[in-house]
Amino acid sequence: MKSKHVLVTGSDGFIGSHLTEALVRDGHNVRAFTYYNAFNGHGWLDRVSKDTQQSLDIRSGDIRDPFFVKDCMKGIDIVFHLAALIGIPYSYIAPDAYIETNIKGTLHILQAARESGVEKVLHTSTSEVYGTARSVPMTEEHSLLGQSPYAASKIGADHLALSFFHSFDLPVCIVRPFNTYGPRQSTRAFIPTVITQILKGQRELKLGSLSPTRDLNFVEDTVNGFLAIAACEESHGETFHLSSGFEISMGEVAHLIGKTLNKDLKIIEDQKRVRPLKSEVLRLFGDNTKTTLKTGWKPKYGGLSGLEKGLKLTAEWFGNPNHLTYYKNEGYTV
Repeated sequence: MKSKHVLVTGSDGFIGSHLTEALVRDGHNVRAFTYYNAFNGHGWLDRVSKDTQQSLDIRSGDIRDPFFVKDCMKGIDIVFHLAALIGIPYSYIAPDAYIETNIKGTLHILQAARESGVEKVLHTSTSEVYGTARSVPMTEEHSLLGQSPYAASKIGADHLALSFFHSFDLPVCIVRPFNTYGPRQSTRAFIPTVITQILKGQRELKLGSLSPTRDLNFVEDTVNGFLAIAACEESHGETFHLSSGFEISMGEVAHLIGKTLNKDLKIIEDQKRVRPLKSEVLRLFGDNTKTTLKTGWKPKYGGLSGLEKGLKLTAEWFGNPNHLTYYKNEGYTV
């Protein structure tokens, strides 16, 4: 892409902050949509370089407010819509918040984009919309099943986005990352949970189910996938996987992290971290063929060797004493 006026919702989050930095590096004019709070904090954007911060047009508000969203959309060419509630355990507790944020928030983005005439909207989905794999590797044609309120809200948002393409010819596409990991990820996710417990001196780790398998993507690959899809001229109305094409169990991942940090581990299954049986997604393994053919994107951190490299970079980041202070060590993060 040549220089564009870009809006990134969820820019204060894990993937969003990395994407925002990449867009600034590539010379785009970036408007960063962050979640308003009384502390005037901008999430991870408060910890990116000063040069990057000074390059941003930061707007703090709420994706659930259609008037604020419409105002943020003015003068925008491309929208990267990442803002969402994403924690699966919390969706058991507060499902209404997921509907309001993930579905109605997406509606506000789509309607504002339609009215302002943007060039493209990239809507962020999740591999959780598939539920447990029925066939592997999973293509974009795999059937959908909401095994959690979170997954159901994302299915609704995905279909809403595609409905605006079919009904109003809105130039929108679906970006569907499989499980992304890397620096800045919350300890509600598996890999940061393991790393931070080890780095804070624990050798008996409290984890959830270890048998489910996942297709893990280092955040650099996920960001590069977003950029490649944004530049693709044949993306409107399409869904694209960002997956490494490699499947591994959570138990194996935990032991790989222990190996990376040179620590022997004892793993304890913490019932608070275990999903309800019918809600647990047992297997995810994605096919990225379509994305590669249409955009040229390929994961740099694919396969076992790529995962080991990504885990090493992630552990090194968390191992920085300044970074580790961002994470609490009191119990389970929902």
